[in-house]
Amino acid sequence: MARGSKSKSIARRGLMLVLSSPSGAGKTTLSRMLLTSERGIELSISVTTRAKRRGEVNGRHYHFIDRKKFDQLVRDGDLLEYAEVFGNGYGTPRKPVEKALKQGRDVLFDIDWQGTQQLRERARDDLVSVFILPPSFAVLKERLCARGTDTPESLELRLRNAPDELRQYSSFDYVIINDEIERAVAQLASIIYAERARCVRQESLVRRVIQEFESVDDLATN
Repeated sequence: MARGSKSKSIARRGLMLVLSSPSGAGKTTLSRMLLTSERGIELSISVTTRAKRRGEVNGRHYHFIDRKKFDQLVRDGDLLEYAEVFGNGYGTPRKPVEKALKQGRDVLFDIDWQGTQQLRERARDDLVSVFILPPSFAVLKERLCARGTDTPESLELRLRNAPDELRQYSSFDYVIINDEIERAVAQLASIIYAERARCVRQESLVRRVIQEFESVDDLATN
């Protein structure tokens, strides 16, 4: 009992790991593989006003809501970040994220660079941001075409917007070129391990260890 209670009392605060990239760079695939391979991290499920795509499940891929509900969440301050993307609203519900962080669980975000900027403004100390770069324009186009979820007009718009999105990389903490998926996942895992070990996130654990040493020292001198 004492050991379990002690472990719970020194749990670190979780971190917010953001993956961002142009559509088709592979961040969703990377997210899925990371969630499978790493413990202690969960996906933040965004809300969106866009229609469900084939195979998507409400509450697992997104929380699909109407525009009226989305606008209400914005007005009430219940979204950590939100944006309009290709005519649809996207946003991150605040309460589930804050609950996870307080309980020492890391939260993974698959959002665009505008959303990342908003998170940085609201939760800078918790944020770790990673920009995913495709190895080339040809590869990006090939991936977008292969997934088959976009209309020709939407595909053209995504490709046209890609250069502007790529220029945002310098505002992120880390950059990964997604030319080999296994290597990219390994790099992401390394980032998580390093960020979990930062002094600021280990503060409660370090203080507890130091207190134990001081207690032993006091006993030794008495």
